[in-house]
Amino acid sequence: MLSRRVLILALAVFAALAPASARAADVIVFAAASLKNAMDDVTTRYLNQTGKSVTVSYAATSTLAHQIEQGAPADIFFSADEAWMDYVAKRNLIQPDTRRTLLGNQIVLVVPKDSPATIAIGPGMDLAGFLGRDGHLAMANTDAVPAGKYGKAALQSLGVWDSVASHIVQADNVRAALAFVARGEAAAGIVYATDAIAEPGVRVIGPFPDDSHPPIRYPLALTTASTNPDARAFFAFMQSDAAKPVYKKQGFTVLAPAM
Repeated sequence: MLSRRVLILALAVFAALAPASARAADVIVFAAASLKNAMDDVTTRYLNQTGKSVTVSYAATSTLAHQIEQGAPADIFFSADEAWMDYVAKRNLIQPDTRRTLLGNQIVLVVPKDSPATIAIGPGMDLAGFLGRDGHLAMANTDAVPAGKYGKAALQSLGVWDSVASHIVQADNVRAALAFVARGEAAAGIVYATDAIAEPGVRVIGPFPDDSHPPIRYPLALTTASTNPDARAFFAFMQSDAAKPVYKKQGFTVLAPAM
Protein backbone atom coordinates (compact mmCIF):
# COMPACT_ATOMS: atom_id res chain seq x y z
CA MET A 1 0.00 0.00 0.00
CA LEU A 2 2.81 2.38 0.91
CA SER A 3 4.62 1.82 -2.38
CA ARG A 4 1.38 2.50 -4.28
CA ARG A 5 0.93 5.81 -2.41
CA VAL A 6 4.53 6.76 -3.19
CA LEU A 7 3.93 5.97 -6.85
CA ILE A 8 0.75 8.06 -6.94
CA LEU A 9 2.54 10.97 -5.25
CA ALA A 10 5.43 10.71 -7.70
CA LEU A 11 3.05 10.76 -10.66
CA ALA A 12 1.25 13.80 -9.21
CA VAL A 13 4.52 15.68 -8.80
CA PHE A 14 5.56 14.79 -12.35
CA ALA A 15 2.22 15.98 -13.71
CA ALA A 16 2.63 19.30 -11.89
CA LEU A 17 6.13 19.83 -13.20
CA ALA A 18 5.62 18.61 -16.77
CA PRO A 19 3.96 21.74 -18.20
CA ALA A 20 6.84 23.94 -17.03
CA SER A 21 9.52 21.63 -18.35
CA ALA A 22 7.68 21.11 -21.63
CA ARG A 23 7.39 24.80 -22.43
CA ALA A 24 9.38 25.85 -25.46
CA ALA A 25 12.44 27.97 -24.76
CA ASP A 26 12.26 31.70 -25.40
CA VAL A 27 12.94 33.00 -28.88
CA ILE A 28 16.43 34.52 -28.78
CA VAL A 29 17.13 37.73 -30.72
CA PHE A 30 20.59 39.20 -31.28
CA ALA A 31 19.99 42.93 -31.79
CA ALA A 32 22.21 45.96 -32.27
CA ALA A 33 22.68 48.03 -29.11
CA SER A 34 20.90 51.01 -30.68
CA LEU A 35 17.70 48.96 -30.87
CA LYS A 36 17.40 48.38 -27.13
CA ASN A 37 14.57 50.76 -26.25
CA ALA A 38 12.52 49.82 -29.29
CA MET A 39 13.02 46.07 -28.92
CA ASP A 40 12.31 46.13 -25.18
CA ASP A 41 8.94 47.68 -26.03
CA VAL A 42 8.27 45.30 -28.93
CA THR A 43 8.96 42.22 -26.80
CA THR A 44 6.71 43.54 -24.03
CA ARG A 45 3.86 44.05 -26.49
CA TYR A 46 4.40 40.55 -27.85
CA LEU A 47 4.32 39.09 -24.35
CA ASN A 48 1.10 40.93 -23.55
CA GLN A 49 -0.50 39.76 -26.79
CA THR A 50 0.66 36.13 -26.83
CA GLY A 51 1.84 35.30 -23.31
CA LYS A 52 5.21 34.28 -24.78
CA SER A 53 8.47 35.92 -23.70
CA VAL A 54 11.45 36.72 -25.90
CA THR A 55 15.08 37.07 -24.86
CA VAL A 56 17.10 39.82 -26.56
CA SER A 57 20.88 40.06 -26.43
CA TYR A 58 22.18 43.57 -27.19
CA ALA A 59 25.70 44.42 -28.31
CA ALA A 60 27.60 45.95 -31.20
CA THR A 61 26.45 44.43 -34.47
CA SER A 62 30.00 43.29 -35.23
CA THR A 63 30.18 41.44 -31.92
CA LEU A 64 26.85 39.73 -32.49
CA ALA A 65 27.80 38.65 -36.01
CA HIS A 66 30.97 37.04 -34.73
CA GLN A 67 29.05 35.33 -31.91
CA ILE A 68 26.62 33.85 -34.42
CA GLU A 69 29.59 32.72 -36.51
CA GLN A 70 30.99 30.98 -33.44
CA GLY A 71 27.75 29.09 -32.84
CA ALA A 72 25.93 31.26 -30.31
CA PRO A 73 22.24 30.24 -30.10
CA ALA A 74 20.31 33.00 -31.84
CA ASP A 75 17.02 32.67 -33.70
CA ILE A 76 16.92 36.17 -35.19
CA PHE A 77 19.70 38.62 -36.10
CA PHE A 78 18.77 42.32 -36.20
CA SER A 79 21.76 44.21 -37.59
CA ALA A 80 22.53 47.94 -37.64
CA ASP A 81 23.95 47.75 -41.16
CA GLU A 82 23.81 45.69 -44.32
CA ALA A 83 27.54 44.87 -44.28
CA TRP A 84 27.39 42.66 -41.18
CA MET A 85 24.24 40.97 -42.45
CA ASP A 86 26.16 40.28 -45.66
CA TYR A 87 28.96 38.86 -43.52
CA VAL A 88 26.73 36.23 -41.89
CA ALA A 89 24.88 35.59 -45.15
CA LYS A 90 28.10 34.71 -46.97
CA ARG A 91 28.77 32.13 -44.25
CA ASN A 92 25.30 30.61 -44.67
CA LEU A 93 24.32 31.63 -41.14
CA ILE A 94 20.96 33.20 -42.02
CA GLN A 95 17.96 32.01 -44.00
CA PRO A 96 18.32 34.23 -47.10
CA ASP A 97 14.63 34.22 -48.01
CA THR A 98 13.79 35.80 -44.64
CA ARG A 99 16.12 38.79 -44.92
CA ARG A 100 14.31 42.14 -44.71
CA THR A 101 15.57 45.71 -44.44
CA LEU A 102 13.19 47.09 -41.84
CA LEU A 103 14.45 50.40 -40.41
CA GLY A 104 16.39 53.54 -41.22
CA ASN A 105 18.20 55.98 -38.92
CA GLN A 106 20.39 59.10 -38.82
CA ILE A 107 23.66 59.95 -37.09
CA VAL A 108 23.84 63.15 -35.06
CA LEU A 109 26.37 65.17 -33.10
CA VAL A 110 25.51 65.34 -29.40
CA VAL A 111 26.93 67.19 -26.40
CA PRO A 112 26.20 66.97 -22.65
CA LYS A 113 22.76 68.40 -21.94
CA ASP A 114 24.07 71.48 -20.11
CA SER A 115 26.72 72.34 -22.70
CA PRO A 116 26.05 75.67 -24.48
CA ALA A 117 28.30 74.69 -27.40
CA THR A 118 27.01 74.88 -30.95
CA ILE A 119 28.39 74.37 -34.45
CA ALA A 120 26.99 74.23 -37.97
CA ILE A 121 27.52 70.72 -39.34
CA GLY A 122 28.82 70.83 -42.88
CA PRO A 123 31.91 70.63 -45.12
CA GLY A 124 35.06 72.03 -43.52
CA MET A 125 33.42 72.70 -40.15
CA ASP A 126 35.93 73.42 -37.38
CA LEU A 127 35.10 70.40 -35.26
CA ALA A 128 38.60 70.33 -33.76
CA GLY A 129 38.16 73.90 -32.56
CA PHE A 130 34.71 73.03 -31.27
CA LEU A 131 36.22 70.25 -29.14
CA GLY A 132 39.08 72.35 -27.84
CA ARG A 133 42.62 71.19 -27.20
CA ASP A 134 41.71 68.53 -24.64
CA GLY A 135 38.13 67.73 -25.65
CA HIS A 136 37.18 64.20 -26.65
CA LEU A 137 34.82 63.02 -29.37
CA ALA A 138 33.08 59.78 -28.38
CA MET A 139 32.30 57.29 -31.14
CA ALA A 140 31.65 53.59 -31.45
CA ASN A 141 34.59 51.63 -32.88
CA THR A 142 35.21 53.27 -36.24
CA ASP A 143 36.57 50.14 -37.92
CA ALA A 144 33.92 47.60 -36.96
CA VAL A 145 30.79 48.99 -35.30
CA PRO A 146 28.23 50.39 -37.77
CA ALA A 147 27.64 53.68 -35.91
CA GLY A 148 31.38 54.27 -35.79
CA LYS A 149 31.82 53.44 -39.46
CA TYR A 150 28.99 55.77 -40.46
CA GLY A 151 30.48 58.52 -38.30
CA LYS A 152 33.97 58.10 -39.73
CA ALA A 153 32.60 58.18 -43.28
CA ALA A 154 30.73 61.40 -42.50
CA LEU A 155 33.80 63.09 -41.01
CA GLN A 156 35.90 62.04 -43.99
CA SER A 157 33.27 63.25 -46.43
CA LEU A 158 33.11 66.63 -44.68
CA GLY A 159 36.91 66.91 -44.72
CA VAL A 160 37.45 66.99 -40.95
CA TRP A 161 38.52 63.44 -40.06
CA ASP A 162 42.27 64.14 -40.01
CA SER A 163 41.86 67.15 -37.74
CA VAL A 164 39.83 65.29 -35.10
CA ALA A 165 41.21 61.73 -35.28
CA SER A 166 43.45 62.30 -32.26
CA HIS A 167 40.45 63.51 -30.21
CA ILE A 168 38.36 60.38 -30.73
CA VAL A 169 37.59 58.04 -27.85
CA GLN A 170 36.27 54.77 -29.22
CA ALA A 171 33.70 52.65 -27.41
CA ASP A 172 32.62 49.04 -27.84
CA ASN A 173 29.17 50.09 -29.05
CA VAL A 174 27.16 53.21 -29.73
CA ARG A 175 25.33 53.17 -26.38
CA ALA A 176 28.70 53.18 -24.59
CA ALA A 177 29.78 56.18 -26.68
CA LEU A 178 26.52 57.91 -25.76
CA ALA A 179 27.20 57.26 -22.08
CA PHE A 180 30.60 58.99 -22.31
CA VAL A 181 28.85 62.17 -23.45
CA ALA A 182 25.97 61.91 -20.97
CA ARG A 183 28.48 61.62 -18.09
CA GLY A 184 30.47 64.59 -19.36
CA GLU A 185 33.52 62.45 -20.09
CA ALA A 186 33.51 63.58 -23.72
CA ALA A 187 32.82 67.04 -25.09
CA ALA A 188 30.77 65.60 -27.92
CA GLY A 189 29.82 62.35 -29.57
CA ILE A 190 28.50 60.90 -32.79
CA VAL A 191 25.55 58.57 -32.20
CA TYR A 192 22.29 57.59 -33.81
CA ALA A 193 19.38 60.02 -33.59
CA THR A 194 17.44 57.27 -31.83
CA ASP A 195 20.10 57.02 -29.13
CA ALA A 196 19.88 60.74 -28.46
CA ILE A 197 16.12 60.45 -28.01
CA ALA A 198 16.65 57.69 -25.46
CA GLU A 199 19.22 59.59 -23.36
CA PRO A 200 18.09 62.71 -21.44
CA GLY A 201 21.69 63.49 -20.51
CA VAL A 202 22.60 64.73 -23.99
CA ARG A 203 21.56 67.50 -26.36
CA VAL A 204 21.55 67.21 -30.14
CA ILE A 205 23.61 69.76 -32.05
CA GLY A 206 22.34 68.51 -35.38
CA PRO A 207 22.29 65.65 -37.90
CA PHE A 208 25.04 64.83 -40.35
CA PRO A 209 24.01 65.20 -44.00
CA ASP A 210 22.53 61.99 -45.37
CA ASP A 211 24.86 62.12 -48.37
CA SER A 212 27.96 62.26 -46.15
CA HIS A 213 27.78 58.57 -45.28
CA PRO A 214 26.23 55.33 -46.59
CA PRO A 215 22.50 54.93 -45.96
CA ILE A 216 21.80 53.71 -42.42
CA ARG A 217 19.75 50.55 -42.74
CA TYR A 218 18.72 47.87 -40.25
CA PRO A 219 18.16 44.43 -41.80
CA LEU A 220 16.89 41.40 -39.91
CA ALA A 221 16.74 37.68 -40.70
CA LEU A 222 16.11 34.30 -39.17
CA THR A 223 19.30 32.36 -38.53
CA THR A 224 20.02 29.07 -40.22
CA ALA A 225 20.51 27.41 -36.84
CA SER A 226 17.11 28.44 -35.45
CA THR A 227 14.88 25.53 -34.48
CA ASN A 228 12.47 27.38 -32.18
CA PRO A 229 8.91 26.90 -33.47
CA ASP A 230 7.94 30.36 -32.18
CA ALA A 231 10.73 32.21 -34.01
CA ARG A 232 8.79 32.84 -37.21
CA ALA A 233 5.80 34.19 -35.31
CA PHE A 234 7.89 36.73 -33.44
CA PHE A 235 9.85 37.52 -36.61
CA ALA A 236 6.55 38.43 -38.26
CA PHE A 237 5.44 40.44 -35.22
CA MET A 238 8.65 42.52 -35.41
CA GLN A 239 7.52 43.66 -38.85
CA SER A 240 3.82 44.03 -38.09
CA ASP A 241 1.55 47.05 -37.73
CA ALA A 242 1.64 46.44 -33.98
CA ALA A 243 5.40 47.04 -33.89
CA LYS A 244 5.72 49.93 -36.36
CA PRO A 245 4.57 52.67 -33.94
CA VAL A 246 7.21 51.53 -31.44
CA TYR A 247 10.04 52.06 -33.93
CA LYS A 248 8.65 55.42 -35.00
CA LYS A 249 8.32 56.57 -31.39
CA GLN A 250 12.02 55.86 -30.89
CA GLY A 251 12.94 57.90 -33.97
CA PHE A 252 13.46 55.16 -36.54
CA THR A 253 12.15 55.31 -40.09
CA VAL A 254 10.16 52.20 -41.02
CA LEU A 255 11.26 51.11 -44.49
CA ALA A 256 9.61 47.73 -45.02
CA PRO A 257 5.84 47.24 -45.40
CA ALA A 258 4.11 45.49 -42.52
CA MET A 259 3.70 41.73 -42.73
